[in-house]
Amino acid sequence: MPALVSVKTPPPNATPLRVLLAATENGGSRRPPSPSPSVPRTKPTKRTPDKFGIDESSLENPDLGPFLLKLARDTIASGDNPNKALDYAIRASKSFERCSGPGLELAMSLHVLAAIYSSLGRFEEAVPVLERSIEVTDDALAKFSGCMQLGDTYSMMGRLDRSINCYESGLRIQMEALGDSDPRFAETCRYLAEAHVQAMQLDEAEKLCKKTLEIHKEHSAPASLEEAADRRLMALVCEAKGDYDSALEHLVLASMSMIANGQENEVAAIDVSIGNIYLSICRFDEAIFAYQKALTVFKSTKGENHPSVASVFIRLADLYYKTGKLRESKSYCENALRIYAKPVPGTTSEEIASGLTEVSAIYEALEETEEALRLLQKAVKLLEDNPGNRSTIAGIEAQMGVMFYMVGRYGDARISFENAVAKLRASGESKSAFFGIVLNQMGLASVQLYRIDEAVKLFEEARKILEQECGPCHLETLGVYSNLAATYDAIGRVEDAIEILEYILKMREEKHGTANPEVDDERKRLAELLKEAGRTRNRKGKSLENLLDARGTKKESAKRWSTFGFRS
Repeated sequence: MPALVSVKTPPPNATPLRVLLAATENGGSRRPPSPSPSVPRTKPTKRTPDKFGIDESSLENPDLGPFLLKLARDTIASGDNPNKALDYAIRASKSFERCSGPGLELAMSLHVLAAIYSSLGRFEEAVPVLERSIEVTDDALAKFSGCMQLGDTYSMMGRLDRSINCYESGLRIQMEALGDSDPRFAETCRYLAEAHVQAMQLDEAEKLCKKTLEIHKEHSAPASLEEAADRRLMALVCEAKGDYDSALEHLVLASMSMIANGQENEVAAIDVSIGNIYLSICRFDEAIFAYQKALTVFKSTKGENHPSVASVFIRLADLYYKTGKLRESKSYCENALRIYAKPVPGTTSEEIASGLTEVSAIYEALEETEEALRLLQKAVKLLEDNPGNRSTIAGIEAQMGVMFYMVGRYGDARISFENAVAKLRASGESKSAFFGIVLNQMGLASVQLYRIDEAVKLFEEARKILEQECGPCHLETLGVYSNLAATYDAIGRVEDAIEILEYILKMREEKHGTANPEVDDERKRLAELLKEAGRTRNRKGKSLENLLDARGTKKESAKRWSTFGFRS
C-alpha cells in the first residue's frame, strides 16, 4: 500500500487553490490542495455554458481518459482558460467511468475535476464530485486525499463543522494505514488541530497538538522546524485557554528553533505573539520590547509598507490605549491605516479586512464610534463576495450591531444582528456559544423596538444553546435567563418570570454572596414581582429543568420595563 501523503498548511502567500497532480498510470501519490482558513479565497465566477461538445462515443476509448487528464493539467499549468480545463476534466472523468469503472483512476480524475470547480469558486459543485471520489475506490491514499480535499472545500464554503468531520475521516484512514506514530500522521493531526482552533474547540486542538509534539520529538532532529510549528500552535491554544505561562514557554522554545534554522521573519512573528501575551498579563515594558524587535525585522526584510508592519502598529496602538497614552495609540492606528490604504502588491483583502477590524476596536474604545463603524463597513465590503468568509463577516456584523445598540440606533442594530445570525446558521455554527450570545444581543434590540414576541423566541433559543455550551451557571447563561424573565413578565407570564428569577438569584448568591450589587438588583426585581403576585420568595432549590420547562402559554399585554433591566 502506498504511504499516505500528509497535508500541510501552505504559507500565507500561497496560491488559494492549486491542482497538484501526479501521473495515475502507476498509482503515483498526489498531495491534495489544502488551503488554511487564513489563505485568500478565490472569488466565485459566473457559470459559463459548456462550449466544448462531448462526443459520447469517443469516451469509450481507454486511451482518452489519461490524454484528457493530461490536457486538463497542462491547461491549468499554462494559466489558460479554466473553463477549457474544466471541460477536459469532465470528459476525462466520464471516460474513466465508462472504460475502467470505479477505481483509483476515476477517483484521481474526480479530484482534479473538484479542484477546478473550487478554483472557479463553484464549491457546491465540487462537493458531490469529491464525495463520489471517496466512494469509487478502496485505495487508502485516494480516500485520504478525497477526505482532506473535501474538508478544504467545506472550509472555503464556511462550513467548518463539516470540514472538521472530513479531516477526522481522513485522519482515521491515515492512522489505519500508517499507524499513529508516523511523522506524516503528525502533520495531519496539526492540520486538524488548526481547524479545531478556528472553531474554538480548544480541548480537541490541545490533544492533537500534544500528539503531534510527541511524534516530532521522536522522529525529528532537536529544534526542528516541525516542532517549532507544533509549539506555535500549542501556544495559541494555551493563550486562548488563559494559560499564559505555558504559552510563553512554547513560544520561547519555538523562537529558539527558528533562530537555529535562520528563520528571521518567523522569529519576528513569534516576537509579536510573545508581545501579545505580555500585553494580556499587563507586562507592558516587555510587550513593547517584543513588538519593537519584530517591527525592526519586518521593516528591514519586508519594507515600511508591508501588512506585517501595520499589524505591529495595531498591537502598539492597543498597548498604548491600555496604558492611557491615547495620543500615541491614535497615531499608531493612523500609521496602520495609511498602509492599508495603499497596500503593497500581494496583500490580500482578508489581511486588510482583519487589520481594519482590529483598528476599529481601538477607535471604539477611544469612543470614536462613527469612525469605528466606517472601518467595519469597509471590512465587510472587502470580504462579502466570498462564501468562505461568512463566519468572519458574521463576527464583524455582530460587532457593528453592538455599536449601533450602544448609540441608540436599535433598528440598525437589529438588522446587523439578523444578518450575522443568518450567516452563522448558513455556516453550520448555530450551536456555538458565540451564536447564542448574538441571539441574546438581537433579542435586546428587539425589546427596544417593542418586538416582544420576537425577543422571547430569541432569548429562548439563546438560553438552550448557552446551557449546552457554557452550562446553566455561567454568567452569559444567567444573563439570558434574566432577559427571558423580563420578557416573560412583559407579556404577562409572571409565574414563569418569578421562577426563573428565583433560580438566578440563588445562583448569584452562591457565586457572589448576598452583598454583591448584582445580587441586590436581582433581589429587588424579584421582590417587586412577588409583591405584585402576592407571594413570598420560595427559597427551596428547584431544578433548572423544572423552572424552564413547566411554562404556561397565556399571553397578556402588560409591559413592565420599569420592573426589569435587560442584560447584554
